[in-house]
Amino acid sequence: MPVSLLLTDDAEIARVHADYLDDPTPTDVISFDIDGSAELVVSVETARRTAKELGHTVRAEVALYVVHGILHVCGYDDHRPKDRARMRRAEREVMRALRLQVHEVDGEN
Repeated sequence: MPVSLLLTDDAEIARVHADYLDDPTPTDVISFDIDGSAELVVSVETARRTAKELGHTVRAEVALYVVHGILHVCGYDDHRPKDRARMRRAEREVMRALRLQVHEVDGEN
């Protein structure tokens, strides 16, 4: 699957969020499935802030956002608790395979 990745800041991701999802707030990652490819927008600003708060690297946090976005494009969802748990398990498996560690907060990552 081809992947296009835009690494940006909170202001730009908030604009994309507003334009495409009618929510003007910044977020960590937005993913689009366009003709069988993954289009991802990642806020490095959010990743820096979150990584600092949780005590791991920005690199790992950005990787987690990319993994999360690709899983969405592959059909994973995280709105219901059961679906969220399934997605978190998949994220952990991929992050382990990449040898990147992020610290979990209340089972979120």
